[in-house]
Amino acid sequence: MTDPTVVVVDDDQAALHSLAFLIESMNIKVQTFDRPQDFLQHYDPAVPGCLVLDVRMPELSGLDLQAEMSKWDYIPPIIFVSGHGDIPMSVRAIKAGAIDFLQKPIKDQILLDRINEAIQIDKHARESLPPNKDFFSRVSRLTSREREVMDLLVQGRSLKQISIEFGISFQTVSKHRARVLNKLEVGNDVELVRLCLGCDQLPD
Repeated sequence: MTDPTVVVVDDDQAALHSLAFLIESMNIKVQTFDRPQDFLQHYDPAVPGCLVLDVRMPELSGLDLQAEMSKWDYIPPIIFVSGHGDIPMSVRAIKAGAIDFLQKPIKDQILLDRINEAIQIDKHARESLPPNKDFFSRVSRLTSREREVMDLLVQGRSLKQISIEFGISFQTVSKHRARVLNKLEVGNDVELVRLCLGCDQLPD
């Protein structure tokens, strides 16, 4: 099982670094984004953990990010932090599923307690997901080429056969295969085939 990661999104660099330092001091992995669009492009919802989102950001607000994530199959627990929040904002966030809405400045221990609680909520939620749903989420993170390589591996093609079919080097195919196994969190081709064949239908 992948270790939990706390993802922090805040356009304020000083606040971002401060939060990251605090969370890492508790030996918890942290991933930071100072632009909401970068978060949407690079965040992997298959990784367990929780999100700490600033409310007011220039491109997309934290509430806008929450709305975007509502389209996903699974949304990790969200903790909002804001120096300029108000009651309507907090009500909207909580109604949409956030577990808390904290006003800056936040006492370190209060934030850490809420993060630990959010990680446990996420753990239990993932354990109760329908079979294969978390795997579907991981498959959706593959690039188009990685997905093609995965499909051929599941069909029983060798790396040499795949390299010939795509007209690329054996080494390149090997790298694609390694990324597929890593992203899908499987140890080998046999485990990959078993998971894929156990799914009624993989996402496009």
